[in-house]
Amino acid sequence: MFVIIGIVVVFGALLGGFIMAGGNPGTLIVIPEYVVIIGAAIGSLLIANPLPVLIKTINGIIGTLKGPKVNKQAYLDLMKLMYEIFQFAKREGLIALEQHVENPQQSSIISKYPSFLANHHGVEFFCDTLKVVLSGGVPAHDLEDLMDLDIEAIEQEEEVPPGALQVMADAFPGLGIVAAVLGIIITMGSINEGSEAVGHHVASALVGTFLGVLMSYGVFGPIASNMAKIVHKESKYLLAIKSGLLSFAKGAPAMVAIEYARRSIDPENRPSFKETEEAVKKG
Repeated sequence: MFVIIGIVVVFGALLGGFIMAGGNPGTLIVIPEYVVIIGAAIGSLLIANPLPVLIKTINGIIGTLKGPKVNKQAYLDLMKLMYEIFQFAKREGLIALEQHVENPQQSSIISKYPSFLANHHGVEFFCDTLKVVLSGGVPAHDLEDLMDLDIEAIEQEEEVPPGALQVMADAFPGLGIVAAVLGIIITMGSINEGSEAVGHHVASALVGTFLGVLMSYGVFGPIASNMAKIVHKESKYLLAIKSGLLSFAKGAPAMVAIEYARRSIDPENRPSFKETEEAVKKG
């Protein structure tokens, strides 16, 4: 929502200031310049990235409109899930967890938490790590190294789409100059048409430079930054899972393991100790 509001503010401020200065908004509508700049930017994005990255980039842009999936309620659901899993393992034995981690969508415990199942990285990370714990013989420090490797690989994968969009945003000013140069070429070809025609062509050419800078610093650059922040926030979710699982693997009681997970949550989304305790007891 704030992305849409921000874009409206950017364009509203620019058009408002332009009109207040006596400008005619119609002079900014130069369709050929828009075709050149936006078309070339999209083409450069297609050249630089394989299809999976393009799909993730589009999904990432859409995701900025919805905001991060990870919020306080999602973390509370995670705390409840881990508490229930840890208590089940203490009561029934580790081997009883196998049916839950092999098919989490069909698990009588995990399936109760749709916010967790919606996070495919979280589900894979949680279940794969528990499978290693079930196999036995893995020291805690080795398990921590294994989880760190997994988190690092996931972060590297998720950082590619915002990086791709940022590259496109950085290209916009240059593409604006290209469009302006094309406009100047047209201007030179019509220089014998008089000063009024020349002035019109020069103004159209300058719209290209204006549009390129605007798209870079006013729209796509901020969206790429927003995507990167969402990726960072969602990586914290994996860190909370790691902290809880590592504590559990070391033999800590379920509530202590949950507290380790809670302490690793960023302060913005971290539930209080009381909130977490009440949530896990209600089940």
